[in-house]
Amino acid sequence: MKLSELKELLPGLNKTAFQLPGGSWVPEHFHVTEAGLVTRHFIDCGGTIRSEQVVHFQLWHSNDYGHRLQPQQLLHIIRLSEEKLGIPNLEIEVEYQADTIGRYRLAFNGSHFVLETTTTGCLAEKACSVPAPFSQVNSVTLSTSSCCGGGKC
Repeated sequence: MKLSELKELLPGLNKTAFQLPGGSWVPEHFHVTEAGLVTRHFIDCGGTIRSEQVVHFQLWHSNDYGHRLQPQQLLHIIRLSEEKLGIPNLEIEVEYQADTIGRYRLAFNGSHFVLETTTTGCLAEKACSVPAPFSQVNSVTLSTSSCCGGGKC
């Protein structure tokens, strides 16, 4: 979901609720402790320099059980971050700690927000000779023949 989509949805909601991938919920007394623009500038294992940007929200909760972030308050946080930080209309990434800190994509199912899992992967599959689909059977071969094996990365 892009930031503009979130801004369009918020005025029509009565409450701000986030459901985790397993079906549980972010507690209703959560805070948005960070809103910002995150830039990653990195090199992949094939040697390609890459850059990506996302709008970032960190959700957090404590023992202040009376706290409830209303949709209009979240919209205010978004507008303030756009104004002060120059945040563009990009995809949203949500950070939340259940057991460990997770990064999620944001979706909306018609009534509430859904945190969708993200995955990792090799960005240089051709350079690393990663076969599709990857299996345990060929992991030994990969560790010695790919660019990521033998200390090449």
